Amino acid sequence: MAANSQRPGTSYGGSYRSREGLSTRSFAASDEIQLRIDPMDLDDEITGLHSQVRRLRNVAEEIGTEVKYQKDFLEQLQMTMIKAQAGVKNNIRRLNKSIIQSGSNHIVHVILFALVCFFIVYLWSKISRK
Repeated sequence: MAANSQRPGTSYGGSYRSREGLSTRSFAASDEIQLRIDPMDLDDEITGLHSQVRRLRNVAEEIGTEVKYQKDFLEQLQMTMIKAQAGVKNNIRRLNKSIIQSGSNHIVHVILFALVCFFIVYLWSKISRK
């Protein structure tokens, strides 16, 4: 790299200062670029990065806390579902046992109820057409 003590903005062409704290100069006679690092800009960049890292750490801690909360919630929900499934299974078992003990008369009652409902709807439709 070429070392030159010229300041940016001289007669050597376009020079600029980048966000990263680097300044470049292009020379008219060569393809070389000179980089100069400004220590003050590096301190500002380091301070900015430090604050961004601190914010990201805080966000990561909040995410971790939320994950723990959600995990506990899901574990409680899973236990509740297991208890509900056991309750439903016990109720179905008792219902089946009572059906077996009382016989199959409940099926006859359901069929008779359906026939009566059908007959009422049929009569109602015949009467409403007249």
